[in-house]
Amino acid sequence: MNSNIKIKLSILLFLVATMGQGAAQTYKITFNSPALDGGKYYIGQHFRDKFILKDSSQAQKGTITFLSRTGKLDRGVYTLLDSNKKKIFDFMVDDSRMFSIAFDEKHTNAGMSVKGSKANEVMFQYMAKLDKANEQSKEINARMKDAAQKEKAEKDMDALSDEMNTFEESYRKANSKYLFTKLVTMFGRFDVPDKIPQGCPDTNLREWQAYYYRTHFWDKVDLKDHSLIYTPHLFDKMNYYFFGVLYHQESDTITKYAHSVLDKVVNDSTMLRYFLDFITPNYERSTKNIGWDQVFVDLVKDYYLKGKCPWASEAELYSKQQTVEFLSQSLIGAMGQELLMADTNQSENPADWISSHAFPQKYVMLWFWDPDCSHCKKQTAELITLYDSLNRAGNKVFEVYAVGYESDTKKWIKYVRDHKLPFVNVGGPNVNIDYQEAYNVHGAPTMILLNADRQIIMNKTLATDMVLPFIKRYEETHPEQVNRQPSRWQLEGIRRTKIQN
Repeated sequence: MNSNIKIKLSILLFLVATMGQGAAQTYKITFNSPALDGGKYYIGQHFRDKFILKDSSQAQKGTITFLSRTGKLDRGVYTLLDSNKKKIFDFMVDDSRMFSIAFDEKHTNAGMSVKGSKANEVMFQYMAKLDKANEQSKEINARMKDAAQKEKAEKDMDALSDEMNTFEESYRKANSKYLFTKLVTMFGRFDVPDKIPQGCPDTNLREWQAYYYRTHFWDKVDLKDHSLIYTPHLFDKMNYYFFGVLYHQESDTITKYAHSVLDKVVNDSTMLRYFLDFITPNYERSTKNIGWDQVFVDLVKDYYLKGKCPWASEAELYSKQQTVEFLSQSLIGAMGQELLMADTNQSENPADWISSHAFPQKYVMLWFWDPDCSHCKKQTAELITLYDSLNRAGNKVFEVYAVGYESDTKKWIKYVRDHKLPFVNVGGPNVNIDYQEAYNVHGAPTMILLNADRQIIMNKTLATDMVLPFIKRYEETHPEQVNRQPSRWQLEGIRRTKIQN
């Protein structure tokens, strides 16, 4: 083999080797600072409200290098974590995976020096500008408290505001291709019109603005961009929307707006799962919000059980279907199943058992309680006070069907008799159906409220002083129930209703 061929072959082998190294070396990120000790440091990837640890490295002489020939860092917001896995600062993985960041001991934005990543460089410049503006704003606000300086301070504040608006507009135009700029745009200030547009039938400005805010909340968010799931911003926005903006809405309204978001990502299983895995458990497990379980049922039916969630295993789908069937029996608006239970005399003859539905009162409160439960005993005492006061006033708008949630029947009977509970007291093994399944009772205390038609109108435990206000609000939103009375079959069943303490 002649020398020229040998040289060419050597060059070719070298190129192949180095090309292989470049392809395998997925990332190399270096941090330099006098603040770095010799401990272990981590890179954390943002995912919802947590970090996923992606890599670790030991600091040496003020330098940490995270190097991988096999690993991968998706585009998104990452965090440098100390040896205790506490956040030091965020950085971006965007235009480059080969870069270095030098920072001062306080790791201020102004003290960041970036090489190899324009995305991080412009991000820290932007954050440093905001830091400076915030300091200026504080100083101006302090001067505003002085009457002699107020006029000048107000002009300075207007000038600062104009300067920052100009800066942000220029920044966004110059750096539109970077993820951080998209985040600034998508998750920045949301302006709501201060006037109702002409031709709109609404007349209440505040209500219209609230509707506008709910409806246009996601307008600027590019839900087609997968990298958003690796930022804290999408989680914060999702959490605030469902459990802030929609918090006081009725379940059907929440479901409506959930559909408006989920239908935008329904063909993207990654994004759909991101939302559903967070939303549905929170509505299923809520113990305080009336009607929220309806949202869980609706979303599971409309997405999981209609084959729109390809990641869900058969076991998961079966489990969710069972949960939906279980919860559906105790949703707001569902007919409350009639309970027939023995009172404290514990008769085994079903003819002696007491119906949960057969009372002349318009409303029936099903009160599942346990004499060993301190909270149960406290609220039971409060209910007695309310119950007796309504009785004395001749305005007992509801009957209390108190179910002893206690396997030791003798203990329950003793407590009822010792404390002279004035309710319709039932319990023990003599019952027509499994009330735990019928009313989704997971423990004590549990409060269920039935209307005149014996439909469930409340399936979460309210504080005693909220019971009458709840009934008042219910009748305001359901005027057909104001003069409603129990049906004839319920009144005819009163012959079976006996209280034997």
